[in-house]
Amino acid sequence: MKVIWVTFFIVLSFDPLNLRVDFLFLLNRRMTMTTQLTQTLIKNSNDGTVTQFDSLKLQRSLENLGQDFLALPLENFIERVLLSISQREMYSSEQITNLLILEGLSHISETEPDWTYFCAQLFLKKLYAESAHARHYPKEEKYGPFYELLTALESKGIYSTFLTTSYSKDEIEELGAIINPDNDKLFTYIGLRTLSDRYLARDFNKQVYELPQERFLIIAMTLLANEEREKRLYLVKEAYWAMSNLYMTVATPTLSNAGKPIGQLSSCFIDTIDDSLQGIFDSNTDIANLSKAGGGIGTYLGKLRSRGSDIKGFKGVSSGVIPWMKQLNNTAVSVDQLGQRKGAIAVYLDVWHKDIFSFLDAKLNNGDERLRTHDLFTGVCIPDLFMEQVEKRGEWHLFDPHEVRRVMGYSLEDYFDEEKGNGSFREKYWDCVNTPTLSRETIPAIDIMKRIMISQLEAGTPYMFYRDEVNRKNTNSHVGVIYCSNLCTEITQNQSPTIQDEQYTEDGKIITVKTPGDFVVCNLSSINLAKAVTDSVLKRLIPIQVRMLDNVIDLNNIPVLQAKLTNQKYRSIGLGTFGWHHLLALRQLKWESDEAVAYADKLYEEISYYTIQASMELAKEKGAYSVFHGSDWENGSYFTKRNYKTAGSSLPWDELRDKVKTFGVRNGYLMAVAPNASTSIIAGSTASIDPIFQKVYSEEKKDYKIPVTAPDLNAETTWYYKSAYFIDQHWSIKQNAARQRHIDQSISFNFYVQNTIKAVELLDLHLAAWKADLKTTYYVRSTSSAIEECESCAS
Repeated sequence: MKVIWVTFFIVLSFDPLNLRVDFLFLLNRRMTMTTQLTQTLIKNSNDGTVTQFDSLKLQRSLENLGQDFLALPLENFIERVLLSISQREMYSSEQITNLLILEGLSHISETEPDWTYFCAQLFLKKLYAESAHARHYPKEEKYGPFYELLTALESKGIYSTFLTTSYSKDEIEELGAIINPDNDKLFTYIGLRTLSDRYLARDFNKQVYELPQERFLIIAMTLLANEEREKRLYLVKEAYWAMSNLYMTVATPTLSNAGKPIGQLSSCFIDTIDDSLQGIFDSNTDIANLSKAGGGIGTYLGKLRSRGSDIKGFKGVSSGVIPWMKQLNNTAVSVDQLGQRKGAIAVYLDVWHKDIFSFLDAKLNNGDERLRTHDLFTGVCIPDLFMEQVEKRGEWHLFDPHEVRRVMGYSLEDYFDEEKGNGSFREKYWDCVNTPTLSRETIPAIDIMKRIMISQLEAGTPYMFYRDEVNRKNTNSHVGVIYCSNLCTEITQNQSPTIQDEQYTEDGKIITVKTPGDFVVCNLSSINLAKAVTDSVLKRLIPIQVRMLDNVIDLNNIPVLQAKLTNQKYRSIGLGTFGWHHLLALRQLKWESDEAVAYADKLYEEISYYTIQASMELAKEKGAYSVFHGSDWENGSYFTKRNYKTAGSSLPWDELRDKVKTFGVRNGYLMAVAPNASTSIIAGSTASIDPIFQKVYSEEKKDYKIPVTAPDLNAETTWYYKSAYFIDQHWSIKQNAARQRHIDQSISFNFYVQNTIKAVELLDLHLAAWKADLKTTYYVRSTSSAIEECESCAS
């Protein structure tokens, strides 16, 4: 208490006459508090023993912790804590810890953001103590024996036996020795709390066993277990280095399920529903099984016949897509993702489909509830021709896809414009318009666009999927077409429906024969730009990251066989990024500037180069993906479409193009930028490529709110943290256009608008995004609408 006593006497010396009464009051309060503190008892939360509260011990502990946070005013903090403790006769040790954390969190502000790291250290002490108690090792050691952790959780059924059968005891102990507890200091409080509450392994009584660095090492060992023995431990250590230093994050399902006997490792999936009763119900079953295993779902409904279409020649009997959306909505609600969150399903429909208006209204809060699907997310598949008609206020025609197939002999959704302004889709579309035997509805194109924007401002969706640009840049267009995106609009891969061919009995068993479609699988991981770029580790980081992602494909236990086959066929991965606004602030680049646009172009070209190079090196070692021949990778179109040349670039693109042609790439699709809402919090950075909402805000979780500041907030960076809702969105479009050129798939790209935005202004943003060759846009985040975060694609 010396610090506080000295403070009192110094204050008194300035004006003894006026302050003597105040001093006597404070002295009396301190004496009363001290008396009460000597009577306060502490009950140990682990073993129930009761001891006398030792205020000096607590003060010394806090002062030692404060050595890493000399700028924080700990004297006032300690005074307030002791005063709170003096109000009660007994506390549990857990209550004391919570009191310290809550007091620390209350100090978080724009001028004192480091309280979050101080509170994280307090919470770590709690985790260390709980783990030590559960695993029976001295809590002073922080981390207990690693091999014993594996065997203990295996015996309880929390871990699978995969690691102890894949690695010897000596190997496990060697790997356990690389655990670096100091890296726990990198966590903010909200990051550590998120990791602890949702991902660290606990027993069935919710006791903490696993600690943060152990989770990272378990993931590394799991993803690299099947590598060649002579280099396996080196690769595990590299993967641990990458995750432990928060240079990268893995997908939420991988973070949660690696090393465990249940769940799968991929983020989300995309299904194409066949226009048949069997196909619809089979898809619903597949979606339920994937949701149960922790996957988010994207679903293309564009092949389903519209309301009023015929069924087996009976006219006007089809009920359209809405009833099947209702069925999917029920699945999303009733089949959650491993109990962590409710199922998440996005549905996509073509803008020329006759059911487009009822589809757009399905998320609205008013109207007939029998036609509403509030728990689904919607997306619209938009050809260039529609945007052209919107811009010139032309007519638009709606068709029934079933009737188009029957009358025209082809599926309109199977075509796209191979060039901007010219191609097979518009030829087929106008052919349909000019066929008198084909029914259609004709309306102003702008009317559909108005309905899209009304829904976006009220519900945040529909997402926009620019199908022509997506398919023009499809590296595997030689073997398929892309109809829609996923739950978070960053995945664009070949799709096709699974068809049941026949069903028969044999030896008393029912045999079902299906032709599997391309059922897309998203395998995600993301670079923490603020740390990886600042520390100049991209060249070292990306190869281990790509290898880890590629191994997810072989290790994954996907409960839907056609998804497993598609995963093996394309070996698709989605390497992404987060922390873009954080990086701009560190580099002191304003969001609304040509410099930021140029930096996005340069940085993502570098990331693209290292990613392609890493996949090529893997192909040399393990072989190219199965349909590499004929792809844009092999014929070089991937590089020419993006104008990649050694001349004019600091990177040897010509040499890489030739190596790719010779050796192939391991992965048919390589890059995708996901939202990263939860994993960016764990890594202490900003989400995806998004600007921040506010410099200081409260992160709302299910049971609590936690004060959060923008990362690395200080007198230098504060000027570069402009709120998303005050940023001119045209600058965001320019940045994303520069970035999209280097991403072979797509990007979860949000619009942030004020609730006072005019329709013509929002329309202008959509037109600008389309003209800039963006492939997709995600939410329209209005200041008046509540948007549900997508966590399935967090990586």
